[in-house]
Amino acid sequence: MDKVFKALADETRRYLLDRLREENGQTLGELCARVGMTRQSVTQHLAVLEAANLVGTVRRGREKLHYLNPVPLHEVQERWIDKFERPRLRVLSEVKRRAEESVKPDYVYVTYIESTPEKVWEALTDPEITAAYWAHHNVSDWQPGSAWAHRRADGSGIDDVVGVVVEADPPRRLVATWADPADSAKTATVTFTIRPHGAIVKLTVEHADLWDEGARAQVSRGWPAVLSNLKSLLETGRALTTEPWGAMV
Repeated sequence: MDKVFKALADETRRYLLDRLREENGQTLGELCARVGMTRQSVTQHLAVLEAANLVGTVRRGREKLHYLNPVPLHEVQERWIDKFERPRLRVLSEVKRRAEESVKPDYVYVTYIESTPEKVWEALTDPEITAAYWAHHNVSDWQPGSAWAHRRADGSGIDDVVGVVVEADPPRRLVATWADPADSAKTATVTFTIRPHGAIVKLTVEHADLWDEGARAQVSRGWPAVLSNLKSLLETGRALTTEPWGAMV
């Protein structure tokens, strides 16, 4: 948490976070225009924020988009505030994400896991492992063009999400459509990017093409809980909870 406090100690960095809170997914040029600073200065401040995991980035062509990642702030809240006032960790439902351009994801979540890329890939695609932290079996052969299903692990055989594998590059990148089985018009796209980060793994999840604010709110509540459960399972061998999570569509 030292990096978080160091990052927040600077007024300019807090201002950059405020600008991303107002409009997520901004380029370096857009942020420079808002703060009235040189590219070099803003780049240095963003590097500190990224090192503290307060900002995550996604490349789109030649541009790099910057996203506010409030998870470290929630960790501070949980450590010094929630244990006294609110025992249940509030996740990201308060964070409103706006996507003004179709190339921008509606939602981005970044987490760091003490594991290997191979094990993280397996945890996302193996039906028995997904059931252990998600209460759903992710079922597919994970080949591009193949169908996949997010099937309840209660034995009912009900699929809460269905889709098609768009891209599979193990253990680095997985892209799949993410649809409501009852309404094919409600179809989003989810991208998992797995990258080594020193001795640990950086996992980035992008959820794009969400159709309304209700879907964005559901995704904002769901991904932090699911990925925290995944992180706990891989690092400790035990999921935080065995309760089923929503379908997030």
